[in-house]
Amino acid sequence: MSRARWVRALFIFLLAAGFSAAVQAAERFHTTALGNAAVGGYDAVAYFTEGKPLKGLRKFTFRWQGANWRFASMQNMDLFKSNPEKYAPRYGGHCAWAVSARKMLYRGNPRSWQIVDGALYLNHNPSVEKRWLDDVSGHIQKADTVWDELNEDR
Repeated sequence: MSRARWVRALFIFLLAAGFSAAVQAAERFHTTALGNAAVGGYDAVAYFTEGKPLKGLRKFTFRWQGANWRFASMQNMDLFKSNPEKYAPRYGGHCAWAVSARKMLYRGNPRSWQIVDGALYLNHNPSVEKRWLDDVSGHIQKADTVWDELNEDR
């Protein structure tokens, strides 16, 4: 095999391995296609501390569970590092209503969110969020079961 073919084969292998790792990470958390950013690049801690979504900055990035978590400040990044499960959105940042009502994984929108009993939930859009709000506790109960079932298949 010529050196050029060997280099090309190695490049294709590494590209495929990187894609495979990105797909595996996306199974646990919904991430952006570019940058593998959880919560669409928004600061997961800001929902709790600021009461609103804030865009995270690349300079405050922490890798956890195969995803890149971005934060608006070093303080928020440190809070996340100390207890990621507290701040990470439920259902991997997928749409909570879709997990509950459709038993499927669909992109959660960082701007359609709720904190319920200390947990962050994302939904796909304001229209879906209205459906979620019709029976939050029922949707959470059902989504918890569905999420466990979806994870058994992995």
